[in-house]
Amino acid sequence: MYKEIYLVDDEELINTINAIQFRKLGLEDKIRSFTNPELALDGLRFREDHSERLIVFLDINMPEMTGFEFLEFMQLERLPSQIDVVIVTSSDREDDLETAKKYTEYVRGFVKKPLRKEDIQNYLEMDTALFPNDGATTV
Repeated sequence: MYKEIYLVDDEELINTINAIQFRKLGLEDKIRSFTNPELALDGLRFREDHSERLIVFLDINMPEMTGFEFLEFMQLERLPSQIDVVIVTSSDREDDLETAKKYTEYVRGFVKKPLRKEDIQNYLEMDTALFPNDGATTV
């Protein structure tokens, strides 16, 4: 189970709606909500125990920093691979999937906004990468 759950979306309303879904699952005490991706990155950088697993539900389109820029910083700074990222988007762009392949050590999947309880349960139970080493891609 994840120690913390990060919600990273520049829209407070979306974070609130998503947090409600986590509350329905009894996980509200694990939620850390961010409208500024820089602050979320700081939270990842300065954690006390880097061996603890956490999951980030990350928006792609944000004004300060895109979700892919966020992932780029994670990769450049070599943040621990115990951080799982689920990209939360309203986009249907195929090139987003291709771009996500650059970050296979973190990205575990894509889900549509807003999060549904079923989506959350699927990703919290999943313990495999979106892009397995054999090159196959599942979404």
